[in-house]
Amino acid sequence: MAPKTTSSALTPDSGPNSKTSSPDFTTYFEEVTDPRIERRKEHTLLDIIGLTICAVVAGADTFTGIERFGEAREEWLRQFLELKNGIPSHDTIGGVWGRVDPKEFEAGFRGWIEGLTDSVEQVVAIDGKTLRRSYDRGSGKAALQMIDVWSCKHELVLGQEAVPEETNETGALPELLRLLELEGAIVTIDAAGCYSNVAEEITEAGADYVTALKGNQKGLHRDAKALFEKLEGIDRLPEGYKTVDGGHDRVEVRRCWAIGVEDTSIKGLEEWPELRSLCKVRAERHHPDGTTQTEERLFLSSLETDPERLLKAVRHHWHVENKLHWTLDVAFEEDDSRVRTGHAAQNMGVVRRLALSLLKQETSRSVGIKIKRKEAAWNPDYLLKVLTAGN
Repeated sequence: MAPKTTSSALTPDSGPNSKTSSPDFTTYFEEVTDPRIERRKEHTLLDIIGLTICAVVAGADTFTGIERFGEAREEWLRQFLELKNGIPSHDTIGGVWGRVDPKEFEAGFRGWIEGLTDSVEQVVAIDGKTLRRSYDRGSGKAALQMIDVWSCKHELVLGQEAVPEETNETGALPELLRLLELEGAIVTIDAAGCYSNVAEEITEAGADYVTALKGNQKGLHRDAKALFEKLEGIDRLPEGYKTVDGGHDRVEVRRCWAIGVEDTSIKGLEEWPELRSLCKVRAERHHPDGTTQTEERLFLSSLETDPERLLKAVRHHWHVENKLHWTLDVAFEEDDSRVRTGHAAQNMGVVRRLALSLLKQETSRSVGIKIKRKEAAWNPDYLLKVLTAGN
């Protein structure tokens, strides 16, 4: 159903001459198949989707919370939802989300997100996250693991994929990468995605990769580590790049060195598409008590041997942990969510990522995501502003 246009959709927050409009859920989710039989439909699927997104943005973390939000804001929601039979019960909401096809819903999510990005010249970080309490001990169902694709520039989720129980991140990554527009991006991946077929998908999409090299590529990791140690031992490492940062009563020094693939004889590198450089990053944390912690990591990359550019890409990768996964746990309490029936955990994971992305795009408030969610609950004008962010 198309959104209803009323004068109340123009709010003090947006102003009568503003371009802010009501969210049109049909634009993104009209292709999602309703899993229910016709005679059991008291509420439209778009109403349930729209209500859920609004409620989650405004702080609801359970199906009961979504229902209660709807009851409190029913009149406001009727601006752009039909709600011919009022607000659906939490059982109805949960039942529908347990049966909606996650692939179709994620396609609608990507359609919405694509309208919020202006370019892909950026670092795109890919990392996995386990929804720890989504496991079901009674049925033996494992906790759901999601792979997230995070735009470090725009601070939003470009896409996500659930990892099937019978496989791992490597099996799910290529399919996800094929769905995204990555041309011109630098894609960073942790060691779980350090496989040549994943790198191939990235380069075929017109992007570059920086992938962590660890023990899952045992021989390659061993030889690369030995090469860097040998060159450092004889003072033959190429000139690197260094940054120094302070904070939390400590000083962090990071150094990066890069070696061109043509300057090595390591076996197995030829299997990696468009591989150009091996990279070593050393991080030193100097504490006030005089102690120093040192960590070294190795990377494979299709980028040229530019240690400054490589170090910036590596540092950007941790945005997916700090700005996405940490926020999902702290502001959305994702790790505590007990939603697990059918596809509900996966679908609600997508809703949370959409809500977080929209809240990140709304920049008129210099506060954290938790406070933004509370204001969206208190102030429907602000909630509308978040829902139409980027429009």
